[in-house]
Amino acid sequence: QVQLVESGGGLVQAGGSLRLSCAASGRTFSSVAMGWFRQAPGKEREFVATIWWSDDSTAYADSVKGRFTLSRDGAKNTVYLQMNSLKPEDTAVYYCAAVDRGRLWYPARLTSYNYWGQGTQVTVSS
Repeated sequence: QVQLVESGGGLVQAGGSLRLSCAASGRTFSSVAMGWFRQAPGKEREFVATIWWSDDSTAYADSVKGRFTLSRDGAKNTVYLQMNSLKPEDTAVYYCAAVDRGRLWYPARLTSYNYWGQGTQVTVSS
């Protein structure tokens, strides 16, 4: 069983920064891609960013482009989401997601991923 463990959430003022981490552990895990989604109160879970293991290519939601950066440490099966210039509308529970089979054709679809973390709260105050 593969587990995704997130860390790094917290409370920050608008304009500040946070870095989220997500580590995959458990049985032998050969990642295709790992990424992040977020869910604000009363809203649906939405795509934030993903990174493909094969070539380190990335995809971002328009709402975070230029502010968030996703990177990975393949040896540790860990991804890092650096979040800068945070806005109150970034407040949400952030979920790590991973896929280890086939190819990731639709990174923004929840059903494209077969593993999920428990989530970490990010709160941005105005």
